[in-house]
Amino acid sequence: MTTRTKDEGDLANKSEHGAGTLAVGGAASAYDRELQVARDAAIAAGEILQRYFRDGGYQIDSKGKNNPVTTADFEADSTLKQILRDAFPAYGWLSEETVDNDDRLTRERVWIVDPLDGTKEFIKGIPEFVVAIALADHGVPVMGVTYNPIKDELFCGVRGAGCTLDGKAVTVSHTRALEHATILASRSETARGEWKAYEGRVIVRPIGSVAYKLALVAAGQADATFTLTPKNEWDIASGVALIVAAGGRVTDLHGKEVSFNQREVKTPGFVASNGHLHAQLERMLPARDHK
Repeated sequence: MTTRTKDEGDLANKSEHGAGTLAVGGAASAYDRELQVARDAAIAAGEILQRYFRDGGYQIDSKGKNNPVTTADFEADSTLKQILRDAFPAYGWLSEETVDNDDRLTRERVWIVDPLDGTKEFIKGIPEFVVAIALADHGVPVMGVTYNPIKDELFCGVRGAGCTLDGKAVTVSHTRALEHATILASRSETARGEWKAYEGRVIVRPIGSVAYKLALVAAGQADATFTLTPKNEWDIASGVALIVAAGGRVTDLHGKEVSFNQREVKTPGFVASNGHLHAQLERMLPARDHK
């Protein structure tokens, strides 16, 4: 396994994209500086997660049923907040591990972060957890960075400028037939038997972390993912930005695009796909009003 330090990540960024204007997928964007800072922040937070994953020594608390939180969550959150807010003090802030307030609702641009998405996998020693950072501009997720520090996978995307995995351009898959589609499923949901209805109709592959599943779909390593379980904005914001940047589509369970930086941060499920499969997936799900 290759460990990417912050300084090495900076050097990699320069070698992969040039020492000048940072670009995603070869295209410059209006969010180049935000992307560079977000990547540095994700790598710095990832180093914290990697250290605790390797050495242990963290405390585990609970925020509710099946919702653990660790020392690593809070330490990574503090690092993200310091790097991102110091660089962009005018931007709002929404994080799973920071007490929310209405200030962000007054800001045009808002950082939406999950310092450790996949805490249960982290605790169990499964390397399917990530740092997830998104930037919402007037409610639209325009930029996403998702970093798996154990597998050293760095996903970056900017709406209209493309998506990369470790500096190489990636796009969503081209699968068009549902029976050939690989759908990433929640480990918890599959353990509860919630995916049995789809077995035999699609290829179901359980993976931890919502943000990681979305990133893998963006990189074309799977064709889609969905859930009927409510998720918070910080769970999905980065992944939505990545998938859209990579040419895919994400909607809520009523077929509408998800808007971010809302007063109510919980979204009642979503469908994320390469775009080709979207309508077929919506028809496969339990009947609802697709407006």
